[in-house]
Amino acid sequence: MGNHSSLLLREEEIATIQQETGFTPNQIERLYSRFTSLDKGDNGFLCREDFHRIPELAINPLGDRIVNAFFCESGSEDQLNFKQFMKVLAHFRPVKKDKENKLNSREGKLRFAFQMYDTDNDEQISKEELLGVLQMMVGDNISEEQLVSIAERTIVEADKDGDQMISFQEFCTALERTDVEQKMSIRFLN
Repeated sequence: MGNHSSLLLREEEIATIQQETGFTPNQIERLYSRFTSLDKGDNGFLCREDFHRIPELAINPLGDRIVNAFFCESGSEDQLNFKQFMKVLAHFRPVKKDKENKLNSREGKLRFAFQMYDTDNDEQISKEELLGVLQMMVGDNISEEQLVSIAERTIVEADKDGDQMISFQEFCTALERTDVEQKMSIRFLN
């Protein structure tokens, strides 16, 4: 399945994906091979179940949120084609200062991270959403009281307009000194 599928990717498609995402042709072909190996139904697209079969996602406490982000980002509820898959992965490429790419910018990475917390997709992070994600991350390792305290303190520190919510702009401001370009990067092999 994996090797013969790479023949289905035309040079024009590779060039378009390279231009939109910044991946090299070699990286695109490698990721296409990975995409086709995940596509168990050989449908030309991935569904949520395909992602849940990835061992690293299956054990990640935020696995469901990561999978949801892939589908939210693509604008599809239940199917993700290769081009959409690549656009989401582009957020995780290391940022190159000399090559601007909106998918792989500081703002793009922050937008993706923001979506992890904005579980109802209303462009705001509420205390309840923050608490829910914190609970996913730490499980039973921290008491409910401690989690509530962390969530409340985070809202107080990040909320600049006093609405008890964190907007995307407030989220960006709170992470101003964080090196998201590095922390949200995966090295993709050539």
